[in-house]
Amino acid sequence: MTTSGDAVRDAGDFTPEEVARGRALRRGQWPPALAGRLASLLLLLVLGLTPAGAGLVGLFGGSWTARIVGGGLALVLLGQLVALPFAARVRIVRTRFGLVTQGWGGWAVDVLRGLLVSVPLVLGALFAVYALAGTTSRWWIWTALGAAVVTVLLSWLAPVVLEPLFNRFTPMEPGALRDALLGLAERDAIAVRDVLVADASRRTTALNAYVSGFGRTRRIVAYDTLLTTAEPREVEQVVAHELGHVKYRDVARGTVLGAVGAAAGVCVLAAVVSWRPLLDAADVARFSDPRSMMLLAAVAAVGSTVAGPFECALSRRMERRADAHALRLTGDPAGFIAMQRRLAVANIADPRPPRLPHLLFGTHPTTAERIAAARRAR
Repeated sequence: MTTSGDAVRDAGDFTPEEVARGRALRRGQWPPALAGRLASLLLLLVLGLTPAGAGLVGLFGGSWTARIVGGGLALVLLGQLVALPFAARVRIVRTRFGLVTQGWGGWAVDVLRGLLVSVPLVLGALFAVYALAGTTSRWWIWTALGAAVVTVLLSWLAPVVLEPLFNRFTPMEPGALRDALLGLAERDAIAVRDVLVADASRRTTALNAYVSGFGRTRRIVAYDTLLTTAEPREVEQVVAHELGHVKYRDVARGTVLGAVGAAAGVCVLAAVVSWRPLLDAADVARFSDPRSMMLLAAVAAVGSTVAGPFECALSRRMERRADAHALRLTGDPAGFIAMQRRLAVANIADPRPPRLPHLLFGTHPTTAERIAAARRAR
């Protein structure tokens, strides 16, 4: 709930119409977004904790390979089908608010691209897990190590392999802004290979920038929407924030934490999916039978749901630290506030979302919190 005091504090940064618009978007898109998460979780619980999942995988025959391929495809495609209507509803809401520029055909192509990435990853993981589970009782040790290695590899490969699947990147034209962004990186003692522009405008009007890659692949990436909408000093503020993530090694730390978390998660999963009452509920005699994959997916989904708020809290902490870094690097609190206002208005954000949903799902501090921190830094 927003108090009258909150409204007074926000009045100097946002007009009543801007605040109302942000709240209207939140109220329009959060219900279907949360309902989509719940529907996906319920699907996995039904398939994993009843004989339905084992029966579905069994439909693909008695062959070990056929069950993994067929069951894995069913797992991915059913999950996509359940989530799709909710994602489409969110997209309709965002279109009404002018945030979507892409047609439905382009959106469908993006969904297919996502499947082309997720299907091989899921099938590869299933083949590895069940091959190990069928040959050694210590399968969970090797799976945990493999999960950690894959997490690290994906973090390294994403900027050069996965990102180009969804966006086109072109070098920023030489000029004052490019020089200023490279100058920020140099002043921060961060080696950057290039400054690239992502063609985000073919999908959205939202603004963003980020720094991706490691070592020789590191580059500053700015949305073309940001460059055509924001003032140069606001662009510099966004990039200074992103350089903060590099300075504090947030990507590297996140990768390490992700690898450790993946390994620990596998160990927990191994203990849970080997529990006889759950195997009986799934109508599976032993975990090494690929018909248990829906149980595995259900337990993993529950674990991910439980871990979500903790991951969000960690993310908010990193974002606050990157904000503080941007303020120190630029020495321009007024510019930082202008940037936050620009992002909130363009992305139609609610400056003060309800506290509980924000604690559970918010990955960044609220706009009101970030502006207040900048004012304290003056």
